[in-house]
Amino acid sequence: MTLIKSISGIRGTIGGQTGDNLTPLDAVKFAAAYGAFLIQQQPDKKLKVVIGRDARISGEMIQHLVASTLVGMGIDVVDLGLSTTPTVEIAVPLEKADGGIILTASHNPKQWNALKLLNARGEFLNAAEGETILALAEKEDFTFAPVDELGQLTVNDSYFDIHIDEVLDLALVDRDAIAKAKFKVVVDGVNSTGGIIMPKLLKELGVEVIELYCEPNGHFPHNPEPLKEHLKDICDLVIREKADLGIVVDPDVDRLAFIAEDGEMFGEEYTLVACADYVLGKTPGNTVSNLSSTRALRDVTGKHGGTYTAAAVGEVNVVAQMKESNAIIGGEGNGGIIYPESHYGRDALVGTALFLMLLAERKMKVSEVRRSYPSYFMSKKKIELTPDIDVDAILKKMEDKYRKEEINTIDGLKVDFKNSWVHMRKSNTEPIIRVYTEAPSQDEADALAGRIIEEIRNLPE
Repeated sequence: MTLIKSISGIRGTIGGQTGDNLTPLDAVKFAAAYGAFLIQQQPDKKLKVVIGRDARISGEMIQHLVASTLVGMGIDVVDLGLSTTPTVEIAVPLEKADGGIILTASHNPKQWNALKLLNARGEFLNAAEGETILALAEKEDFTFAPVDELGQLTVNDSYFDIHIDEVLDLALVDRDAIAKAKFKVVVDGVNSTGGIIMPKLLKELGVEVIELYCEPNGHFPHNPEPLKEHLKDICDLVIREKADLGIVVDPDVDRLAFIAEDGEMFGEEYTLVACADYVLGKTPGNTVSNLSSTRALRDVTGKHGGTYTAAAVGEVNVVAQMKESNAIIGGEGNGGIIYPESHYGRDALVGTALFLMLLAERKMKVSEVRRSYPSYFMSKKKIELTPDIDVDAILKKMEDKYRKEEINTIDGLKVDFKNSWVHMRKSNTEPIIRVYTEAPSQDEADALAGRIIEEIRNLPE
């Protein structure tokens, strides 16, 4: 299946048959459904929507289709052109817009694209709103505007600078302190919009920048998910250039990974841990991450006297929990930093600035900073099931088995042991159970995952 309709938007591969792939007709249909949803909310208002795209080859085509559809519904469109997910999120409230659409398939390969949908606060829609839009798309019950009431299209290419200024203006970011440290940094922009905005931010911070794959042409030079197995080129270049660190982003610049000066991965899970450590050291408070993220954030939060809370997997769930917990920083273990002083969305620019402040103040190498945190290792496995198996019943039996341990059931089943944990959750799109574990060593994490999988397989009927 290459057209995936979910509450968080629609994504698919370009080309092929309508309804099976993300074709021009599908892009128009879902843009119209989003427009109809906004009109339902405020039927008597002249509406405005911000749109922006990453550098995917299909981006310009999809952008023209989406913008023209909204204009045809009588909605004004502010077109940011090449942009990032956090840049669009910041632009929506600044433009006093009623919503936003980011055209990006995030870390998916170049043949994919997607429509990610925002509300008037520049935050992702919740599940109920997403369901409403999917229902509207299914019915195709759209009313377009008469000729005298068409929307207006405005192009605004100033938001990269506005976004950078917003980061520089954060109280915990001191441009002079970072410049004084004389950092040398390699940036891998995966030939998308991070290749424009990240070097620009770093130069504003007085950092010497070496650019790798920063040409925004949409031809990703490696798998765009920022995982160790995809990043040999930047790891080698950091060592060759004797750089202080490497910075890697995904195509829409909401995920962030660091490379230490020795060419080793800092660990995507530890991006949030380090940024939270810096923020909590200045402004004590609470933190949130999702259930599948490292326990190290809980440890660091406790060290600073704060309270850590786990949220269900998904950015919208993390944001909701952060608001409920009054968290001052949060995010996801995939390198997504959410810092409410800026906005409620994952933002690699904010994460980069906070991390550089940590390095500048501690005067430590990146590898030394990493060693200063509790060391945990993860195992990520899955069990394939036949479609007729009741996953909820399996998880209930596992919950009963481990009822004497610390248990969380807000998203599947998480069992916290003294020195490790396991998180079991069903996939929304395929008949599998994901089994994530974390322990003080890789062998222990793998062994725990193996044990849990075996226990699930041997459950009584």
